[in-house]
Amino acid sequence: MANILVVDDELGIRDLLSEILNDEGHSVDLAENATQARSARAANTYDLVLLDIWMPDTDGVSLLKEWSTAGALTMPVIMMSGHATIDTAVEATRIGAFSFLEKPITLQKLLKAVEQGLARNAAHQAAPTAAVQVAAVAQVAADPAYAIPSASSVVAVLAGADNGPHAHQGFDLDRPLREARDGFEKAYFEFHLAREGGSMTRVAEKTGLERTHLYRKLRQLGVDLGRGKRG
Repeated sequence: MANILVVDDELGIRDLLSEILNDEGHSVDLAENATQARSARAANTYDLVLLDIWMPDTDGVSLLKEWSTAGALTMPVIMMSGHATIDTAVEATRIGAFSFLEKPITLQKLLKAVEQGLARNAAHQAAPTAAVQVAAVAQVAADPAYAIPSASSVVAVLAGADNGPHAHQGFDLDRPLREARDGFEKAYFEFHLAREGGSMTRVAEKTGLERTHLYRKLRQLGVDLGRGKRG
């Protein structure tokens, strides 16, 4: 689950984006102007910001520049506007905006931009961790008191084991059919929720179920809807 800030002076757009992103499993904060956005950014750490360009107090490009100058531009920012020129979009990108969405924003473009922004944020956060791991391996290798594993073992550790969901699982078949079937279905949906990062939209598409039917099925099986959401 990602923490996302939506900044837009239009109530309808804020509500729509909030509904879509919440449905995708994200936590969403809303701001209707730059003043509220500043306060939200000062009090919270966000994985992504959707920022409108034209606002009544301070325009989005100026706010983006403020964050960049203050060193607060630590997350991808997606600019939004229905009237921006190419020069405005280029300036925002130069300052540090991740991408630009033109209103009216389609669901497909929104989800794609958010997914790409979060992927970049995750990669950015993972880089320091990888550096620490490499330093730790180097330190251990320099100490003769430690038993040094083979080079292939070190590479495997740094690459990381596959801790994702596994498609092949074992089931206890020595029980009534209904219980065995429910156990299989629960594991099936938990597998797809984990693989799709908790996205109900993609799980519904993958499993071929209507979203309302999917919700009812997951509740019936006792599936933890928060378990597969992005961390």
